[in-house]
Amino acid sequence: MKHFFYLAALLFSPLVKGETDSAVLAIDTLQAYFIPTSDYEYIPGNADYDLVADRLSCIEGEIPLNFNTRVFAFINYFAVKDREYTKMILDRKNVYFPIFEKYLKKYGLPDELKYLSIIESGLNPKAISRAGAVGLWQFMYYTGRQYGLHKDWYMDERMDPEQSTEAACKFLKQLYNTFGDWELAIAAYNTGPGNVRKAIRRSGYKRKFWEIYPNLYRETRSYLPQFVAMIYVLKYAEEHNFHEEQVQHPMETDTVIVNSYLHFETLANHLELCVEDIEQLNPALKRKAVPGTASGYVLKLPKTAKKLLSANREAILDTASKVGKKELEHLARNSVGNTYGKNKIVYRVKSGDVLGKIAQRYRVRVSDIKKWNNLRGNTIRIGQRLNIWQRPGYQPRTYAQKSTPKVIQMPNGSKTYVVQPGDTLWDISRKFDGLSIEKLKKMNRLQGNKIKPGQQLIIGG
Repeated sequence: MKHFFYLAALLFSPLVKGETDSAVLAIDTLQAYFIPTSDYEYIPGNADYDLVADRLSCIEGEIPLNFNTRVFAFINYFAVKDREYTKMILDRKNVYFPIFEKYLKKYGLPDELKYLSIIESGLNPKAISRAGAVGLWQFMYYTGRQYGLHKDWYMDERMDPEQSTEAACKFLKQLYNTFGDWELAIAAYNTGPGNVRKAIRRSGYKRKFWEIYPNLYRETRSYLPQFVAMIYVLKYAEEHNFHEEQVQHPMETDTVIVNSYLHFETLANHLELCVEDIEQLNPALKRKAVPGTASGYVLKLPKTAKKLLSANREAILDTASKVGKKELEHLARNSVGNTYGKNKIVYRVKSGDVLGKIAQRYRVRVSDIKKWNNLRGNTIRIGQRLNIWQRPGYQPRTYAQKSTPKVIQMPNGSKTYVVQPGDTLWDISRKFDGLSIEKLKKMNRLQGNKIKPGQQLIIGG
């Protein structure tokens, strides 16, 4: 494609003296670029607008497939400009579409909704967005938890194709019941029902997607058109000269209930498998191991391996339960932001709080608090709720209130204050009458706000 853009730029740029030969060469080269060496390699140009409109009307089902220039632009994007992405989807769809179809049927939802996961994740069960949405259906943590998807250090059920698809069906059904319109429900899946309601209000209480379109966020304005465009391109893939080249097929599997810790690599070696096969079948397990659970974990294995496991189950599982467990548990306890084996509390920020002070109180690290609460900097505000994860049995530290601040009288007549753990310049300025942060910084020649326990600060003469 780089060659194409170079040639196109050369072809359509204004000609100056001496460039005529280059332009002619560019035309010849550009024509050669688009001459197919075989039908298989042929890339069709932009589809005919009226033809696409007619084709869409033929495949429209329960969900409206409204057609306009915005949808048409995305059709040309998927069919012409980014054919590699569409080929990837064609190769993956046979693995995941049967799962989607099963749960859509179970919940009485339109079959077309299976295409929504393509726009969400590109049919990648381990996809993670910049905002922290995860899996085939891109659930945020709280939404996933609302629909029964568990997450801890060892696993994230948002990555499980079966469980996340069922959760997505429940969520979509609720959204449709809320809005009574599939286009609005799909928009709400992307941006949240609150933002759709806001767009409805701003539009004068209009109730159709294309009527509230200008009042939606930019990403959501593109979301539904991409969904319609992908339905069209996959339905008419052959007409746009797409061929299934490296088609993936679902592996024949069986399940085994595991109650104790299990190391993937050891298990794979005993079952004559590639460890990647076990990972692919169990994408929700993030550490290449099954955590020990009292209720048992349903582990998927290739059907052929299940037979070998059944023949020598006790010995194989016993061996696989002894490798790497201590190392993983150590990593779980010490990795930044881990929640493994901890209980969550919610702390409301008070006046004078800083992250360091809160971290000391709850015996955690500042980096942990930032990770748990998706904080990019150290700024927190009064009243803000912070998630804190503590080990069972730990009690918050309490700091005794001092009746008078610790002040030292210096020989030269000046007074200094010894900084205490958790102190900030703002805290110190409040301890002494007539002392402001600016005055404190000026007397001590401080360039910033950073201070440390034990430091002596001049507070007056």
